[in-house]
Amino acid sequence: MANNPAHGEAASYYYNTQQPPNQYQQPQYAQQGPPAPGPNPVSGYGSEKPMFDQAFKVERPKYNDIWAGILFLIVVLGYVAVSGISINGYASVKRFQGDGIYDSGSTVGLNTNTLILFVFCLCVATVFSYLYVLLARQFPKQFIWITGILNIVFGLVTAIYMLSRHYYSGGIVFLIFVAFLIFAFISWIPRIPFSALMLKTAVDVSKSYGHVYLVSALGGLCATALAAWYSVTFVAVYAKFSPGQNPACAEGAGGCSTAKVTGLLVFITFAMYWISEWLKNTIHTTISGVYGSWYFHPYNLPKGATRGSLKRALTYSFGSISLGSLLVAILNFLRQLCSVARQNEAAQGNILGTIMFCILGCFIGILDWAVQFLNRYAFSYIALYGKSYFAAAKDTWSMIKQRGIDALINECLIGPVLTMGATFVGYATSLLAYLYLVFTHPSYNTDGSFTPVVVAFAFLIGLQICNIFTTPISSGIDTIFVATAWEPQVLMQNHPELYQAMVQVYPQVQIAIHA
Repeated sequence: MANNPAHGEAASYYYNTQQPPNQYQQPQYAQQGPPAPGPNPVSGYGSEKPMFDQAFKVERPKYNDIWAGILFLIVVLGYVAVSGISINGYASVKRFQGDGIYDSGSTVGLNTNTLILFVFCLCVATVFSYLYVLLARQFPKQFIWITGILNIVFGLVTAIYMLSRHYYSGGIVFLIFVAFLIFAFISWIPRIPFSALMLKTAVDVSKSYGHVYLVSALGGLCATALAAWYSVTFVAVYAKFSPGQNPACAEGAGGCSTAKVTGLLVFITFAMYWISEWLKNTIHTTISGVYGSWYFHPYNLPKGATRGSLKRALTYSFGSISLGSLLVAILNFLRQLCSVARQNEAAQGNILGTIMFCILGCFIGILDWAVQFLNRYAFSYIALYGKSYFAAAKDTWSMIKQRGIDALINECLIGPVLTMGATFVGYATSLLAYLYLVFTHPSYNTDGSFTPVVVAFAFLIGLQICNIFTTPISSGIDTIFVATAWEPQVLMQNHPELYQAMVQVYPQVQIAIHA
């Protein structure tokens, strides 16, 4: 990276001297694979700026995957009902549950002590996520290095701390995790220049086009509010339905039983995963519309690109986004169950069980990565062309493979780096939860039985909030790759300086987009 001066010159030339071409012609190239969908988005509109819907027309049927959208709304309504009943039961015995950290009389389940912990987790996750996005915006090249080093150092410190407290199973798991991080990061080093260039491009575009960071900020606030709502509901379910000496059992609807607590926790956790994935993918689809407008119309950006793209995501593509989010939610939920089981085995000192659930979690994680990988590019396609989910996934994957763009995708580290960053925030909130339980000694956790559950859900809060905050960073790069797959000549015609900079840091790009 350091011994390639041409990289710096080419990148500087691209970022500072981009000028519109003298002629705006229809690109010509040999068609491979399925035809480009709908009207060609590079068609000119003269000096008048087109609307987003004019630049990227949607073919009929405009509304796709309606059944998934309806199912999503039903789950949301069910979540609202469970939350309302649980919070009402919690509020009816508020004095019994306590008003602070140490004054609760409840020993049958989570109480106000835990609610305060989740408030701390929300604050830490929001601040860390915002700073992480700010770091990417201000220092895109150093961003990748900082992310890798922070994760390695934080994981090592956490492992040492757990081993010092004789929590050997947890410490060993963290040591294995750190060893994997070190190996992965070393293997990434040759790919950092290309990744830094793509990140710098996405950041520069976001500063000049659309309302990328406004969408990121509003999405992050919505994610924080959703996590706060889930945290209150999570505690309220325990407070309302836990059996034993619990006065809430006689209040409101329903009775108390362990099975009811388990079933409701399963439902609200799955619903929260689905809602948060839908929010993240809606943000991704919206931002993809902005970057698609920049890619195809860099000198005549369609009017209301952000607003038009958001409108399409909430109407025509609502069902498709719900369907793709459902698949990820199922896998995330299964991985969360493995995490809770692993924490339980670790708390009991069962190293073999801990390793087995860790391996199972990794396997589910690989499936989750594969689906999310496909989703990212399918939703970018949907943002521009409004296709159904499975049609978009099939067409996008075929074109990416046939155009050779998969080589560029594999070379770019931004997705794994952002995942690593979100994991860092998740581990920060889970460590905070663990320390909080150690030092406050809540009455419901005298035997440590609730530690795995609380720590796992604290990790979930941090992970999901950071994932939503950082979605716009990766959305731009994903859209550039998808647009290049469909119209590779547009990259060289509309963005020649970017193309030359890409060639300087990754010469194989000339082969990749002409494959």
